[in-house]
Amino acid sequence: MTNENMQETEVKLYTPDLASVQRALEAAGAALEKPRVFERNLRYENAAGTLTAGGIVLRLRQDEGVKLTYKSGESSEDGIFRRFEAEVAVSDFETMDVILRRLGFQLALVYEKYRTTWVLGDAEIVLDELPYGNFTEIEADEGTIERLVSALGLSGCRRMSGSYTDMFAELKVRLGLRMRDLSFEEFAGVDVDVGDLV
Repeated sequence: MTNENMQETEVKLYTPDLASVQRALEAAGAALEKPRVFERNLRYENAAGTLTAGGIVLRLRQDEGVKLTYKSGESSEDGIFRRFEAEVAVSDFETMDVILRRLGFQLALVYEKYRTTWVLGDAEIVLDELPYGNFTEIEADEGTIERLVSALGLSGCRRMSGSYTDMFAELKVRLGLRMRDLSFEEFAGVDVDVGDLV
């Protein structure tokens, strides 16, 4: 795979009512690619603390499989994000974590979510349930993204800037939260308003 094929282009929308998004997907003829699954993500930082500051993501994810992901070079326009993404499947979550730590990377954050994945044409649409809210991501080329936002009735939804972990960092400041990890257990009893996510 060439670098040109390792580009992620997506929009992230705040969609509290995921059931209505699912109904719109079904009506549009979308296919359920992966049923709802729990994800556990480990995000790493280097010893100098320059990955996050430099817009670089090094992440180990476990759902029904295990993937190691590198992302960098984020840019955005009209709420559509583009960045380099390289991802590889690995066979063992715990062993990969040990390897990364032995290479000098430190665990910076654990974050959790539930994800349901749909496909419509060349687009991947995911319904994400995070501890602080529900979101829809559409990954495709820019024109397809805009067509689907309209076709699925999502034009009035707020386009979110930044990643889920960026939003988490802002929430921690706005709400005075002291937890390190973005987990359902940590957020039990924490009320988040849409205004807190802006």
